[in-house]
Amino acid sequence: MQGGRRVGWLPVTRIPEHPATLDPEALRGEFPILHQAAKGHPLVYLDNAATTQKPRRVIDAVSRYYERDNANVHRASHTLAARATAAFEAARARAARFLGAADPGEILFTRGTTEAINLLAHAWGGSQLGPGDVILLTAMEHHSNLVPWQLVARSTGARLRFIPLDPATGGLRLNELGSLMTPEVRLLGMTHVSNVLGTENPVTELCREAARRGIVTLVDAAQGAGHLPIDVREVGCDFLACSGHKLCGPTGIGLLYGRADRLRLLPPWQGGGEMIERVEREASTYAPAPQRFEAGTPDIAGAVGLHAAMDFLEEAGRSAIGAHSRRLAGEAAEQLAGIPGLRLLPSQGPRVGVVSFTLDGVHAHDLAVYSAEAGVALRSGHHCAQPLLRDFGIESAVRASFHCYNTRGEVGRLVEVISAARRFFA
Repeated sequence: MQGGRRVGWLPVTRIPEHPATLDPEALRGEFPILHQAAKGHPLVYLDNAATTQKPRRVIDAVSRYYERDNANVHRASHTLAARATAAFEAARARAARFLGAADPGEILFTRGTTEAINLLAHAWGGSQLGPGDVILLTAMEHHSNLVPWQLVARSTGARLRFIPLDPATGGLRLNELGSLMTPEVRLLGMTHVSNVLGTENPVTELCREAARRGIVTLVDAAQGAGHLPIDVREVGCDFLACSGHKLCGPTGIGLLYGRADRLRLLPPWQGGGEMIERVEREASTYAPAPQRFEAGTPDIAGAVGLHAAMDFLEEAGRSAIGAHSRRLAGEAAEQLAGIPGLRLLPSQGPRVGVVSFTLDGVHAHDLAVYSAEAGVALRSGHHCAQPLLRDFGIESAVRASFHCYNTRGEVGRLVEVISAARRFFA
């Protein structure tokens, strides 16, 4: 990640845009679910921050695995097991390339970002943290990168500390970072892109500053990995988590990247088959990473589908996807701002595919239900970020979120429906 403007004392980096343009109409042809009606209207799916839709190649890859290759991995020598193992490990190698990891062994398969962070919190936090230690997080975190650390802090005696939000800008108060990164801080956990605001945080610079102080770093890339290129070696993070279902892949599969030297120090999180070397009645020895952290039968079909999804995103161009989702989010924000009584939650810098808002006198849930009746799928509620919303003095908001297959026409439909809702509820 190179270049960028400065916010406080840290530059906000912007990944150079891919020269190729993105044609959402052409990409829509790959997504069967988009070609249906919703409540008698064409479906306008704007809930991509919750989960993305799946292209035909992902659906076919999962079906092909079950039809032709279904077997358990790493445990048998017959033909089906060999093919299943090869496909599973090919997905791991694909994920390593997707994230820029140095070696496939630095990729752990999990059920998603939530499980990845829980794994890290309990394996690393449970063995490395103690009374007086500090876990530094941002005020933007999704509950998945907050609640696990609360649990570990309670069990170890560590404390939580937060980089505060500037509600006026939708960015972090990074000018306070120097006073927050005290010697007691052992880990810095940060979201790459806010799932509520669309703000992209300067994770490369934050990781660099943390490394200079000997602080372990975790990047929650659940929201950013499907929109923006990520190279973990350029970012310089120790750990990074993301979810397959937000990468146009299957649900129930996710990734935890861990730097090899960090993974070697982590104890197992779960016990069972596959993660052992030798088992005695009273004690066991454990396999090296990644197997040490993948107890039991994994989601093999999910990994195969994720491989196909990562191929799809790379072919479309993640820089092009990011530019497209920013463009749509920017246009949506600009047009929604013209609706009387509508309040936009701010984003620092171009919004990465997300616009959140409230409408005076209308509950967020009612607004989302009205939109659904018009065929527009939005999300309402606290978006698993209750503390963040309270920084804005609200308990819930409506969110529209975009991906590669959304169009400018769908932005127009969103604005039309919200305008009609304002008149309906007046």
